Amino acid sequence: MSSAVDALSCSKGIAAPPPEEATKERVAVVTKNGGVEHGGDAATNGKQCGEAPHCRKENNDEEEEDDEEKVPKAIDLGPRVSIKDQLEKDKDDESLRRWKEQLLGSVDLNSVGETLEPDVKIMSLAILSPGRPDIFLPLPVEPNAKGVWFTLKEGSLYKLKFTFSVSNNIVSGLRYTNAVWKTGIKVDSHKEMLGTFSPQPEPYTYVTPEETTPSGMFARGSYSARTKFLDDDRKCYLEINYTFDIRREWPALS
Repeated sequence: MSSAVDALSCSKGIAAPPPEEATKERVAVVTKNGGVEHGGDAATNGKQCGEAPHCRKENNDEEEEDDEEKVPKAIDLGPRVSIKDQLEKDKDDESLRRWKEQLLGSVDLNSVGETLEPDVKIMSLAILSPGRPDIFLPLPVEPNAKGVWFTLKEGSLYKLKFTFSVSNNIVSGLRYTNAVWKTGIKVDSHKEMLGTFSPQPEPYTYVTPEETTPSGMFARGSYSARTKFLDDDRKCYLEINYTFDIRREWPALS
């Protein structure tokens, strides 16, 4: 979890406290924003894995480790501190207290209490394409469900839309990773940094930059994929294995 208090001021345009204060705590940036690994044969498999220190890695998949897990492993970020403790620690310093309260926004201290670990729930995933109804992907994913999760038209524009909630504590460096395979060959690997978020009653929404699906005879067909949502501590909040198709035309609307 990111700990630099001065990073908070950079995101908000607020002057940072003195350097000696900035090194004492794990206070993170508060941003308000609002785009898959070999999944096997035509299977859709998802799981919430917030209790794991990081997502599952398969020993025979070195590419995934290189692409998705290449993050610093020995950074000492100091002890995790609850939001209540962060505010209580400097309650006698009026300017610093107000600065922190401004950064944290309307956090309900009664709801976060002494909790150290953030809780992030991915509430919905959707694919947005101009001139088409939004494609909402069902969550939670059935562990043993089979079949194609969704189908896209070749050469079409699309964005991904994530809706998620944050509670208990600040989540730092929440990111989305996506890797795709076709006929056993990795054809795409992507990481998207969503940001750092404080707890709040309302869900957050993040929309990825617009992209274009590949086109042509060799682009059409079935793909296997894996999607993960992780934070700076490599804590995994959702991991989904699935398949999708790229076809010449959109599927008929039901």
